[in-house]
Amino acid sequence: MSGGIVRWLWLDGIDELKAGESAIGHKVFSAEESFFRDHFPGFPVVPGVILLEAMAQLSGKLIGYTVRMERGDWPFPILSMAEKVKFRRFVRPEERVEFSTSIISIRDESALMKVRAKVDGRVVAQAEETFVFNAVKLKDAEESARIEQLEREALASLWKECPDNIQEDLV
Repeated sequence: MSGGIVRWLWLDGIDELKAGESAIGHKVFSAEESFFRDHFPGFPVVPGVILLEAMAQLSGKLIGYTVRMERGDWPFPILSMAEKVKFRRFVRPEERVEFSTSIISIRDESALMKVRAKVDGRVVAQAEETFVFNAVKLKDAEESARIEQLEREALASLWKECPDNIQEDLV
């Protein structure tokens, strides 16, 4: 791909998002995903690190929207730490994974989240994920606005219930 931005998006959609509380999203990993060739030949499973990242992406959307609604700015949450990580069973191609995240605590520059992944109602992975945001301020206001716009667009494309005013300045 030349000249474009390639983003690893591990969510197909956000089914529910409650600012300041929790979010639920989902993903069906296509059998055509390139990582299945090596993970593992003859027995393809979704790598655990991708499940962690998918849960982090959902958490990032919840954190971003919550902070925007509560204090007016749009943070750029970055996964800093994963603790109490457990993988309980394999996730195979074409299985629908439901991801959930809830806020344990949120502070000025960080958040602690409880995350889970389920297939057919059974927990397949879980963790506590810590995020930092605005750790490195962008010096260029135009670049900062561009990244915020990308995040707003990503949230709107994933969450069909997303309020129309997410594209506007709320403060």
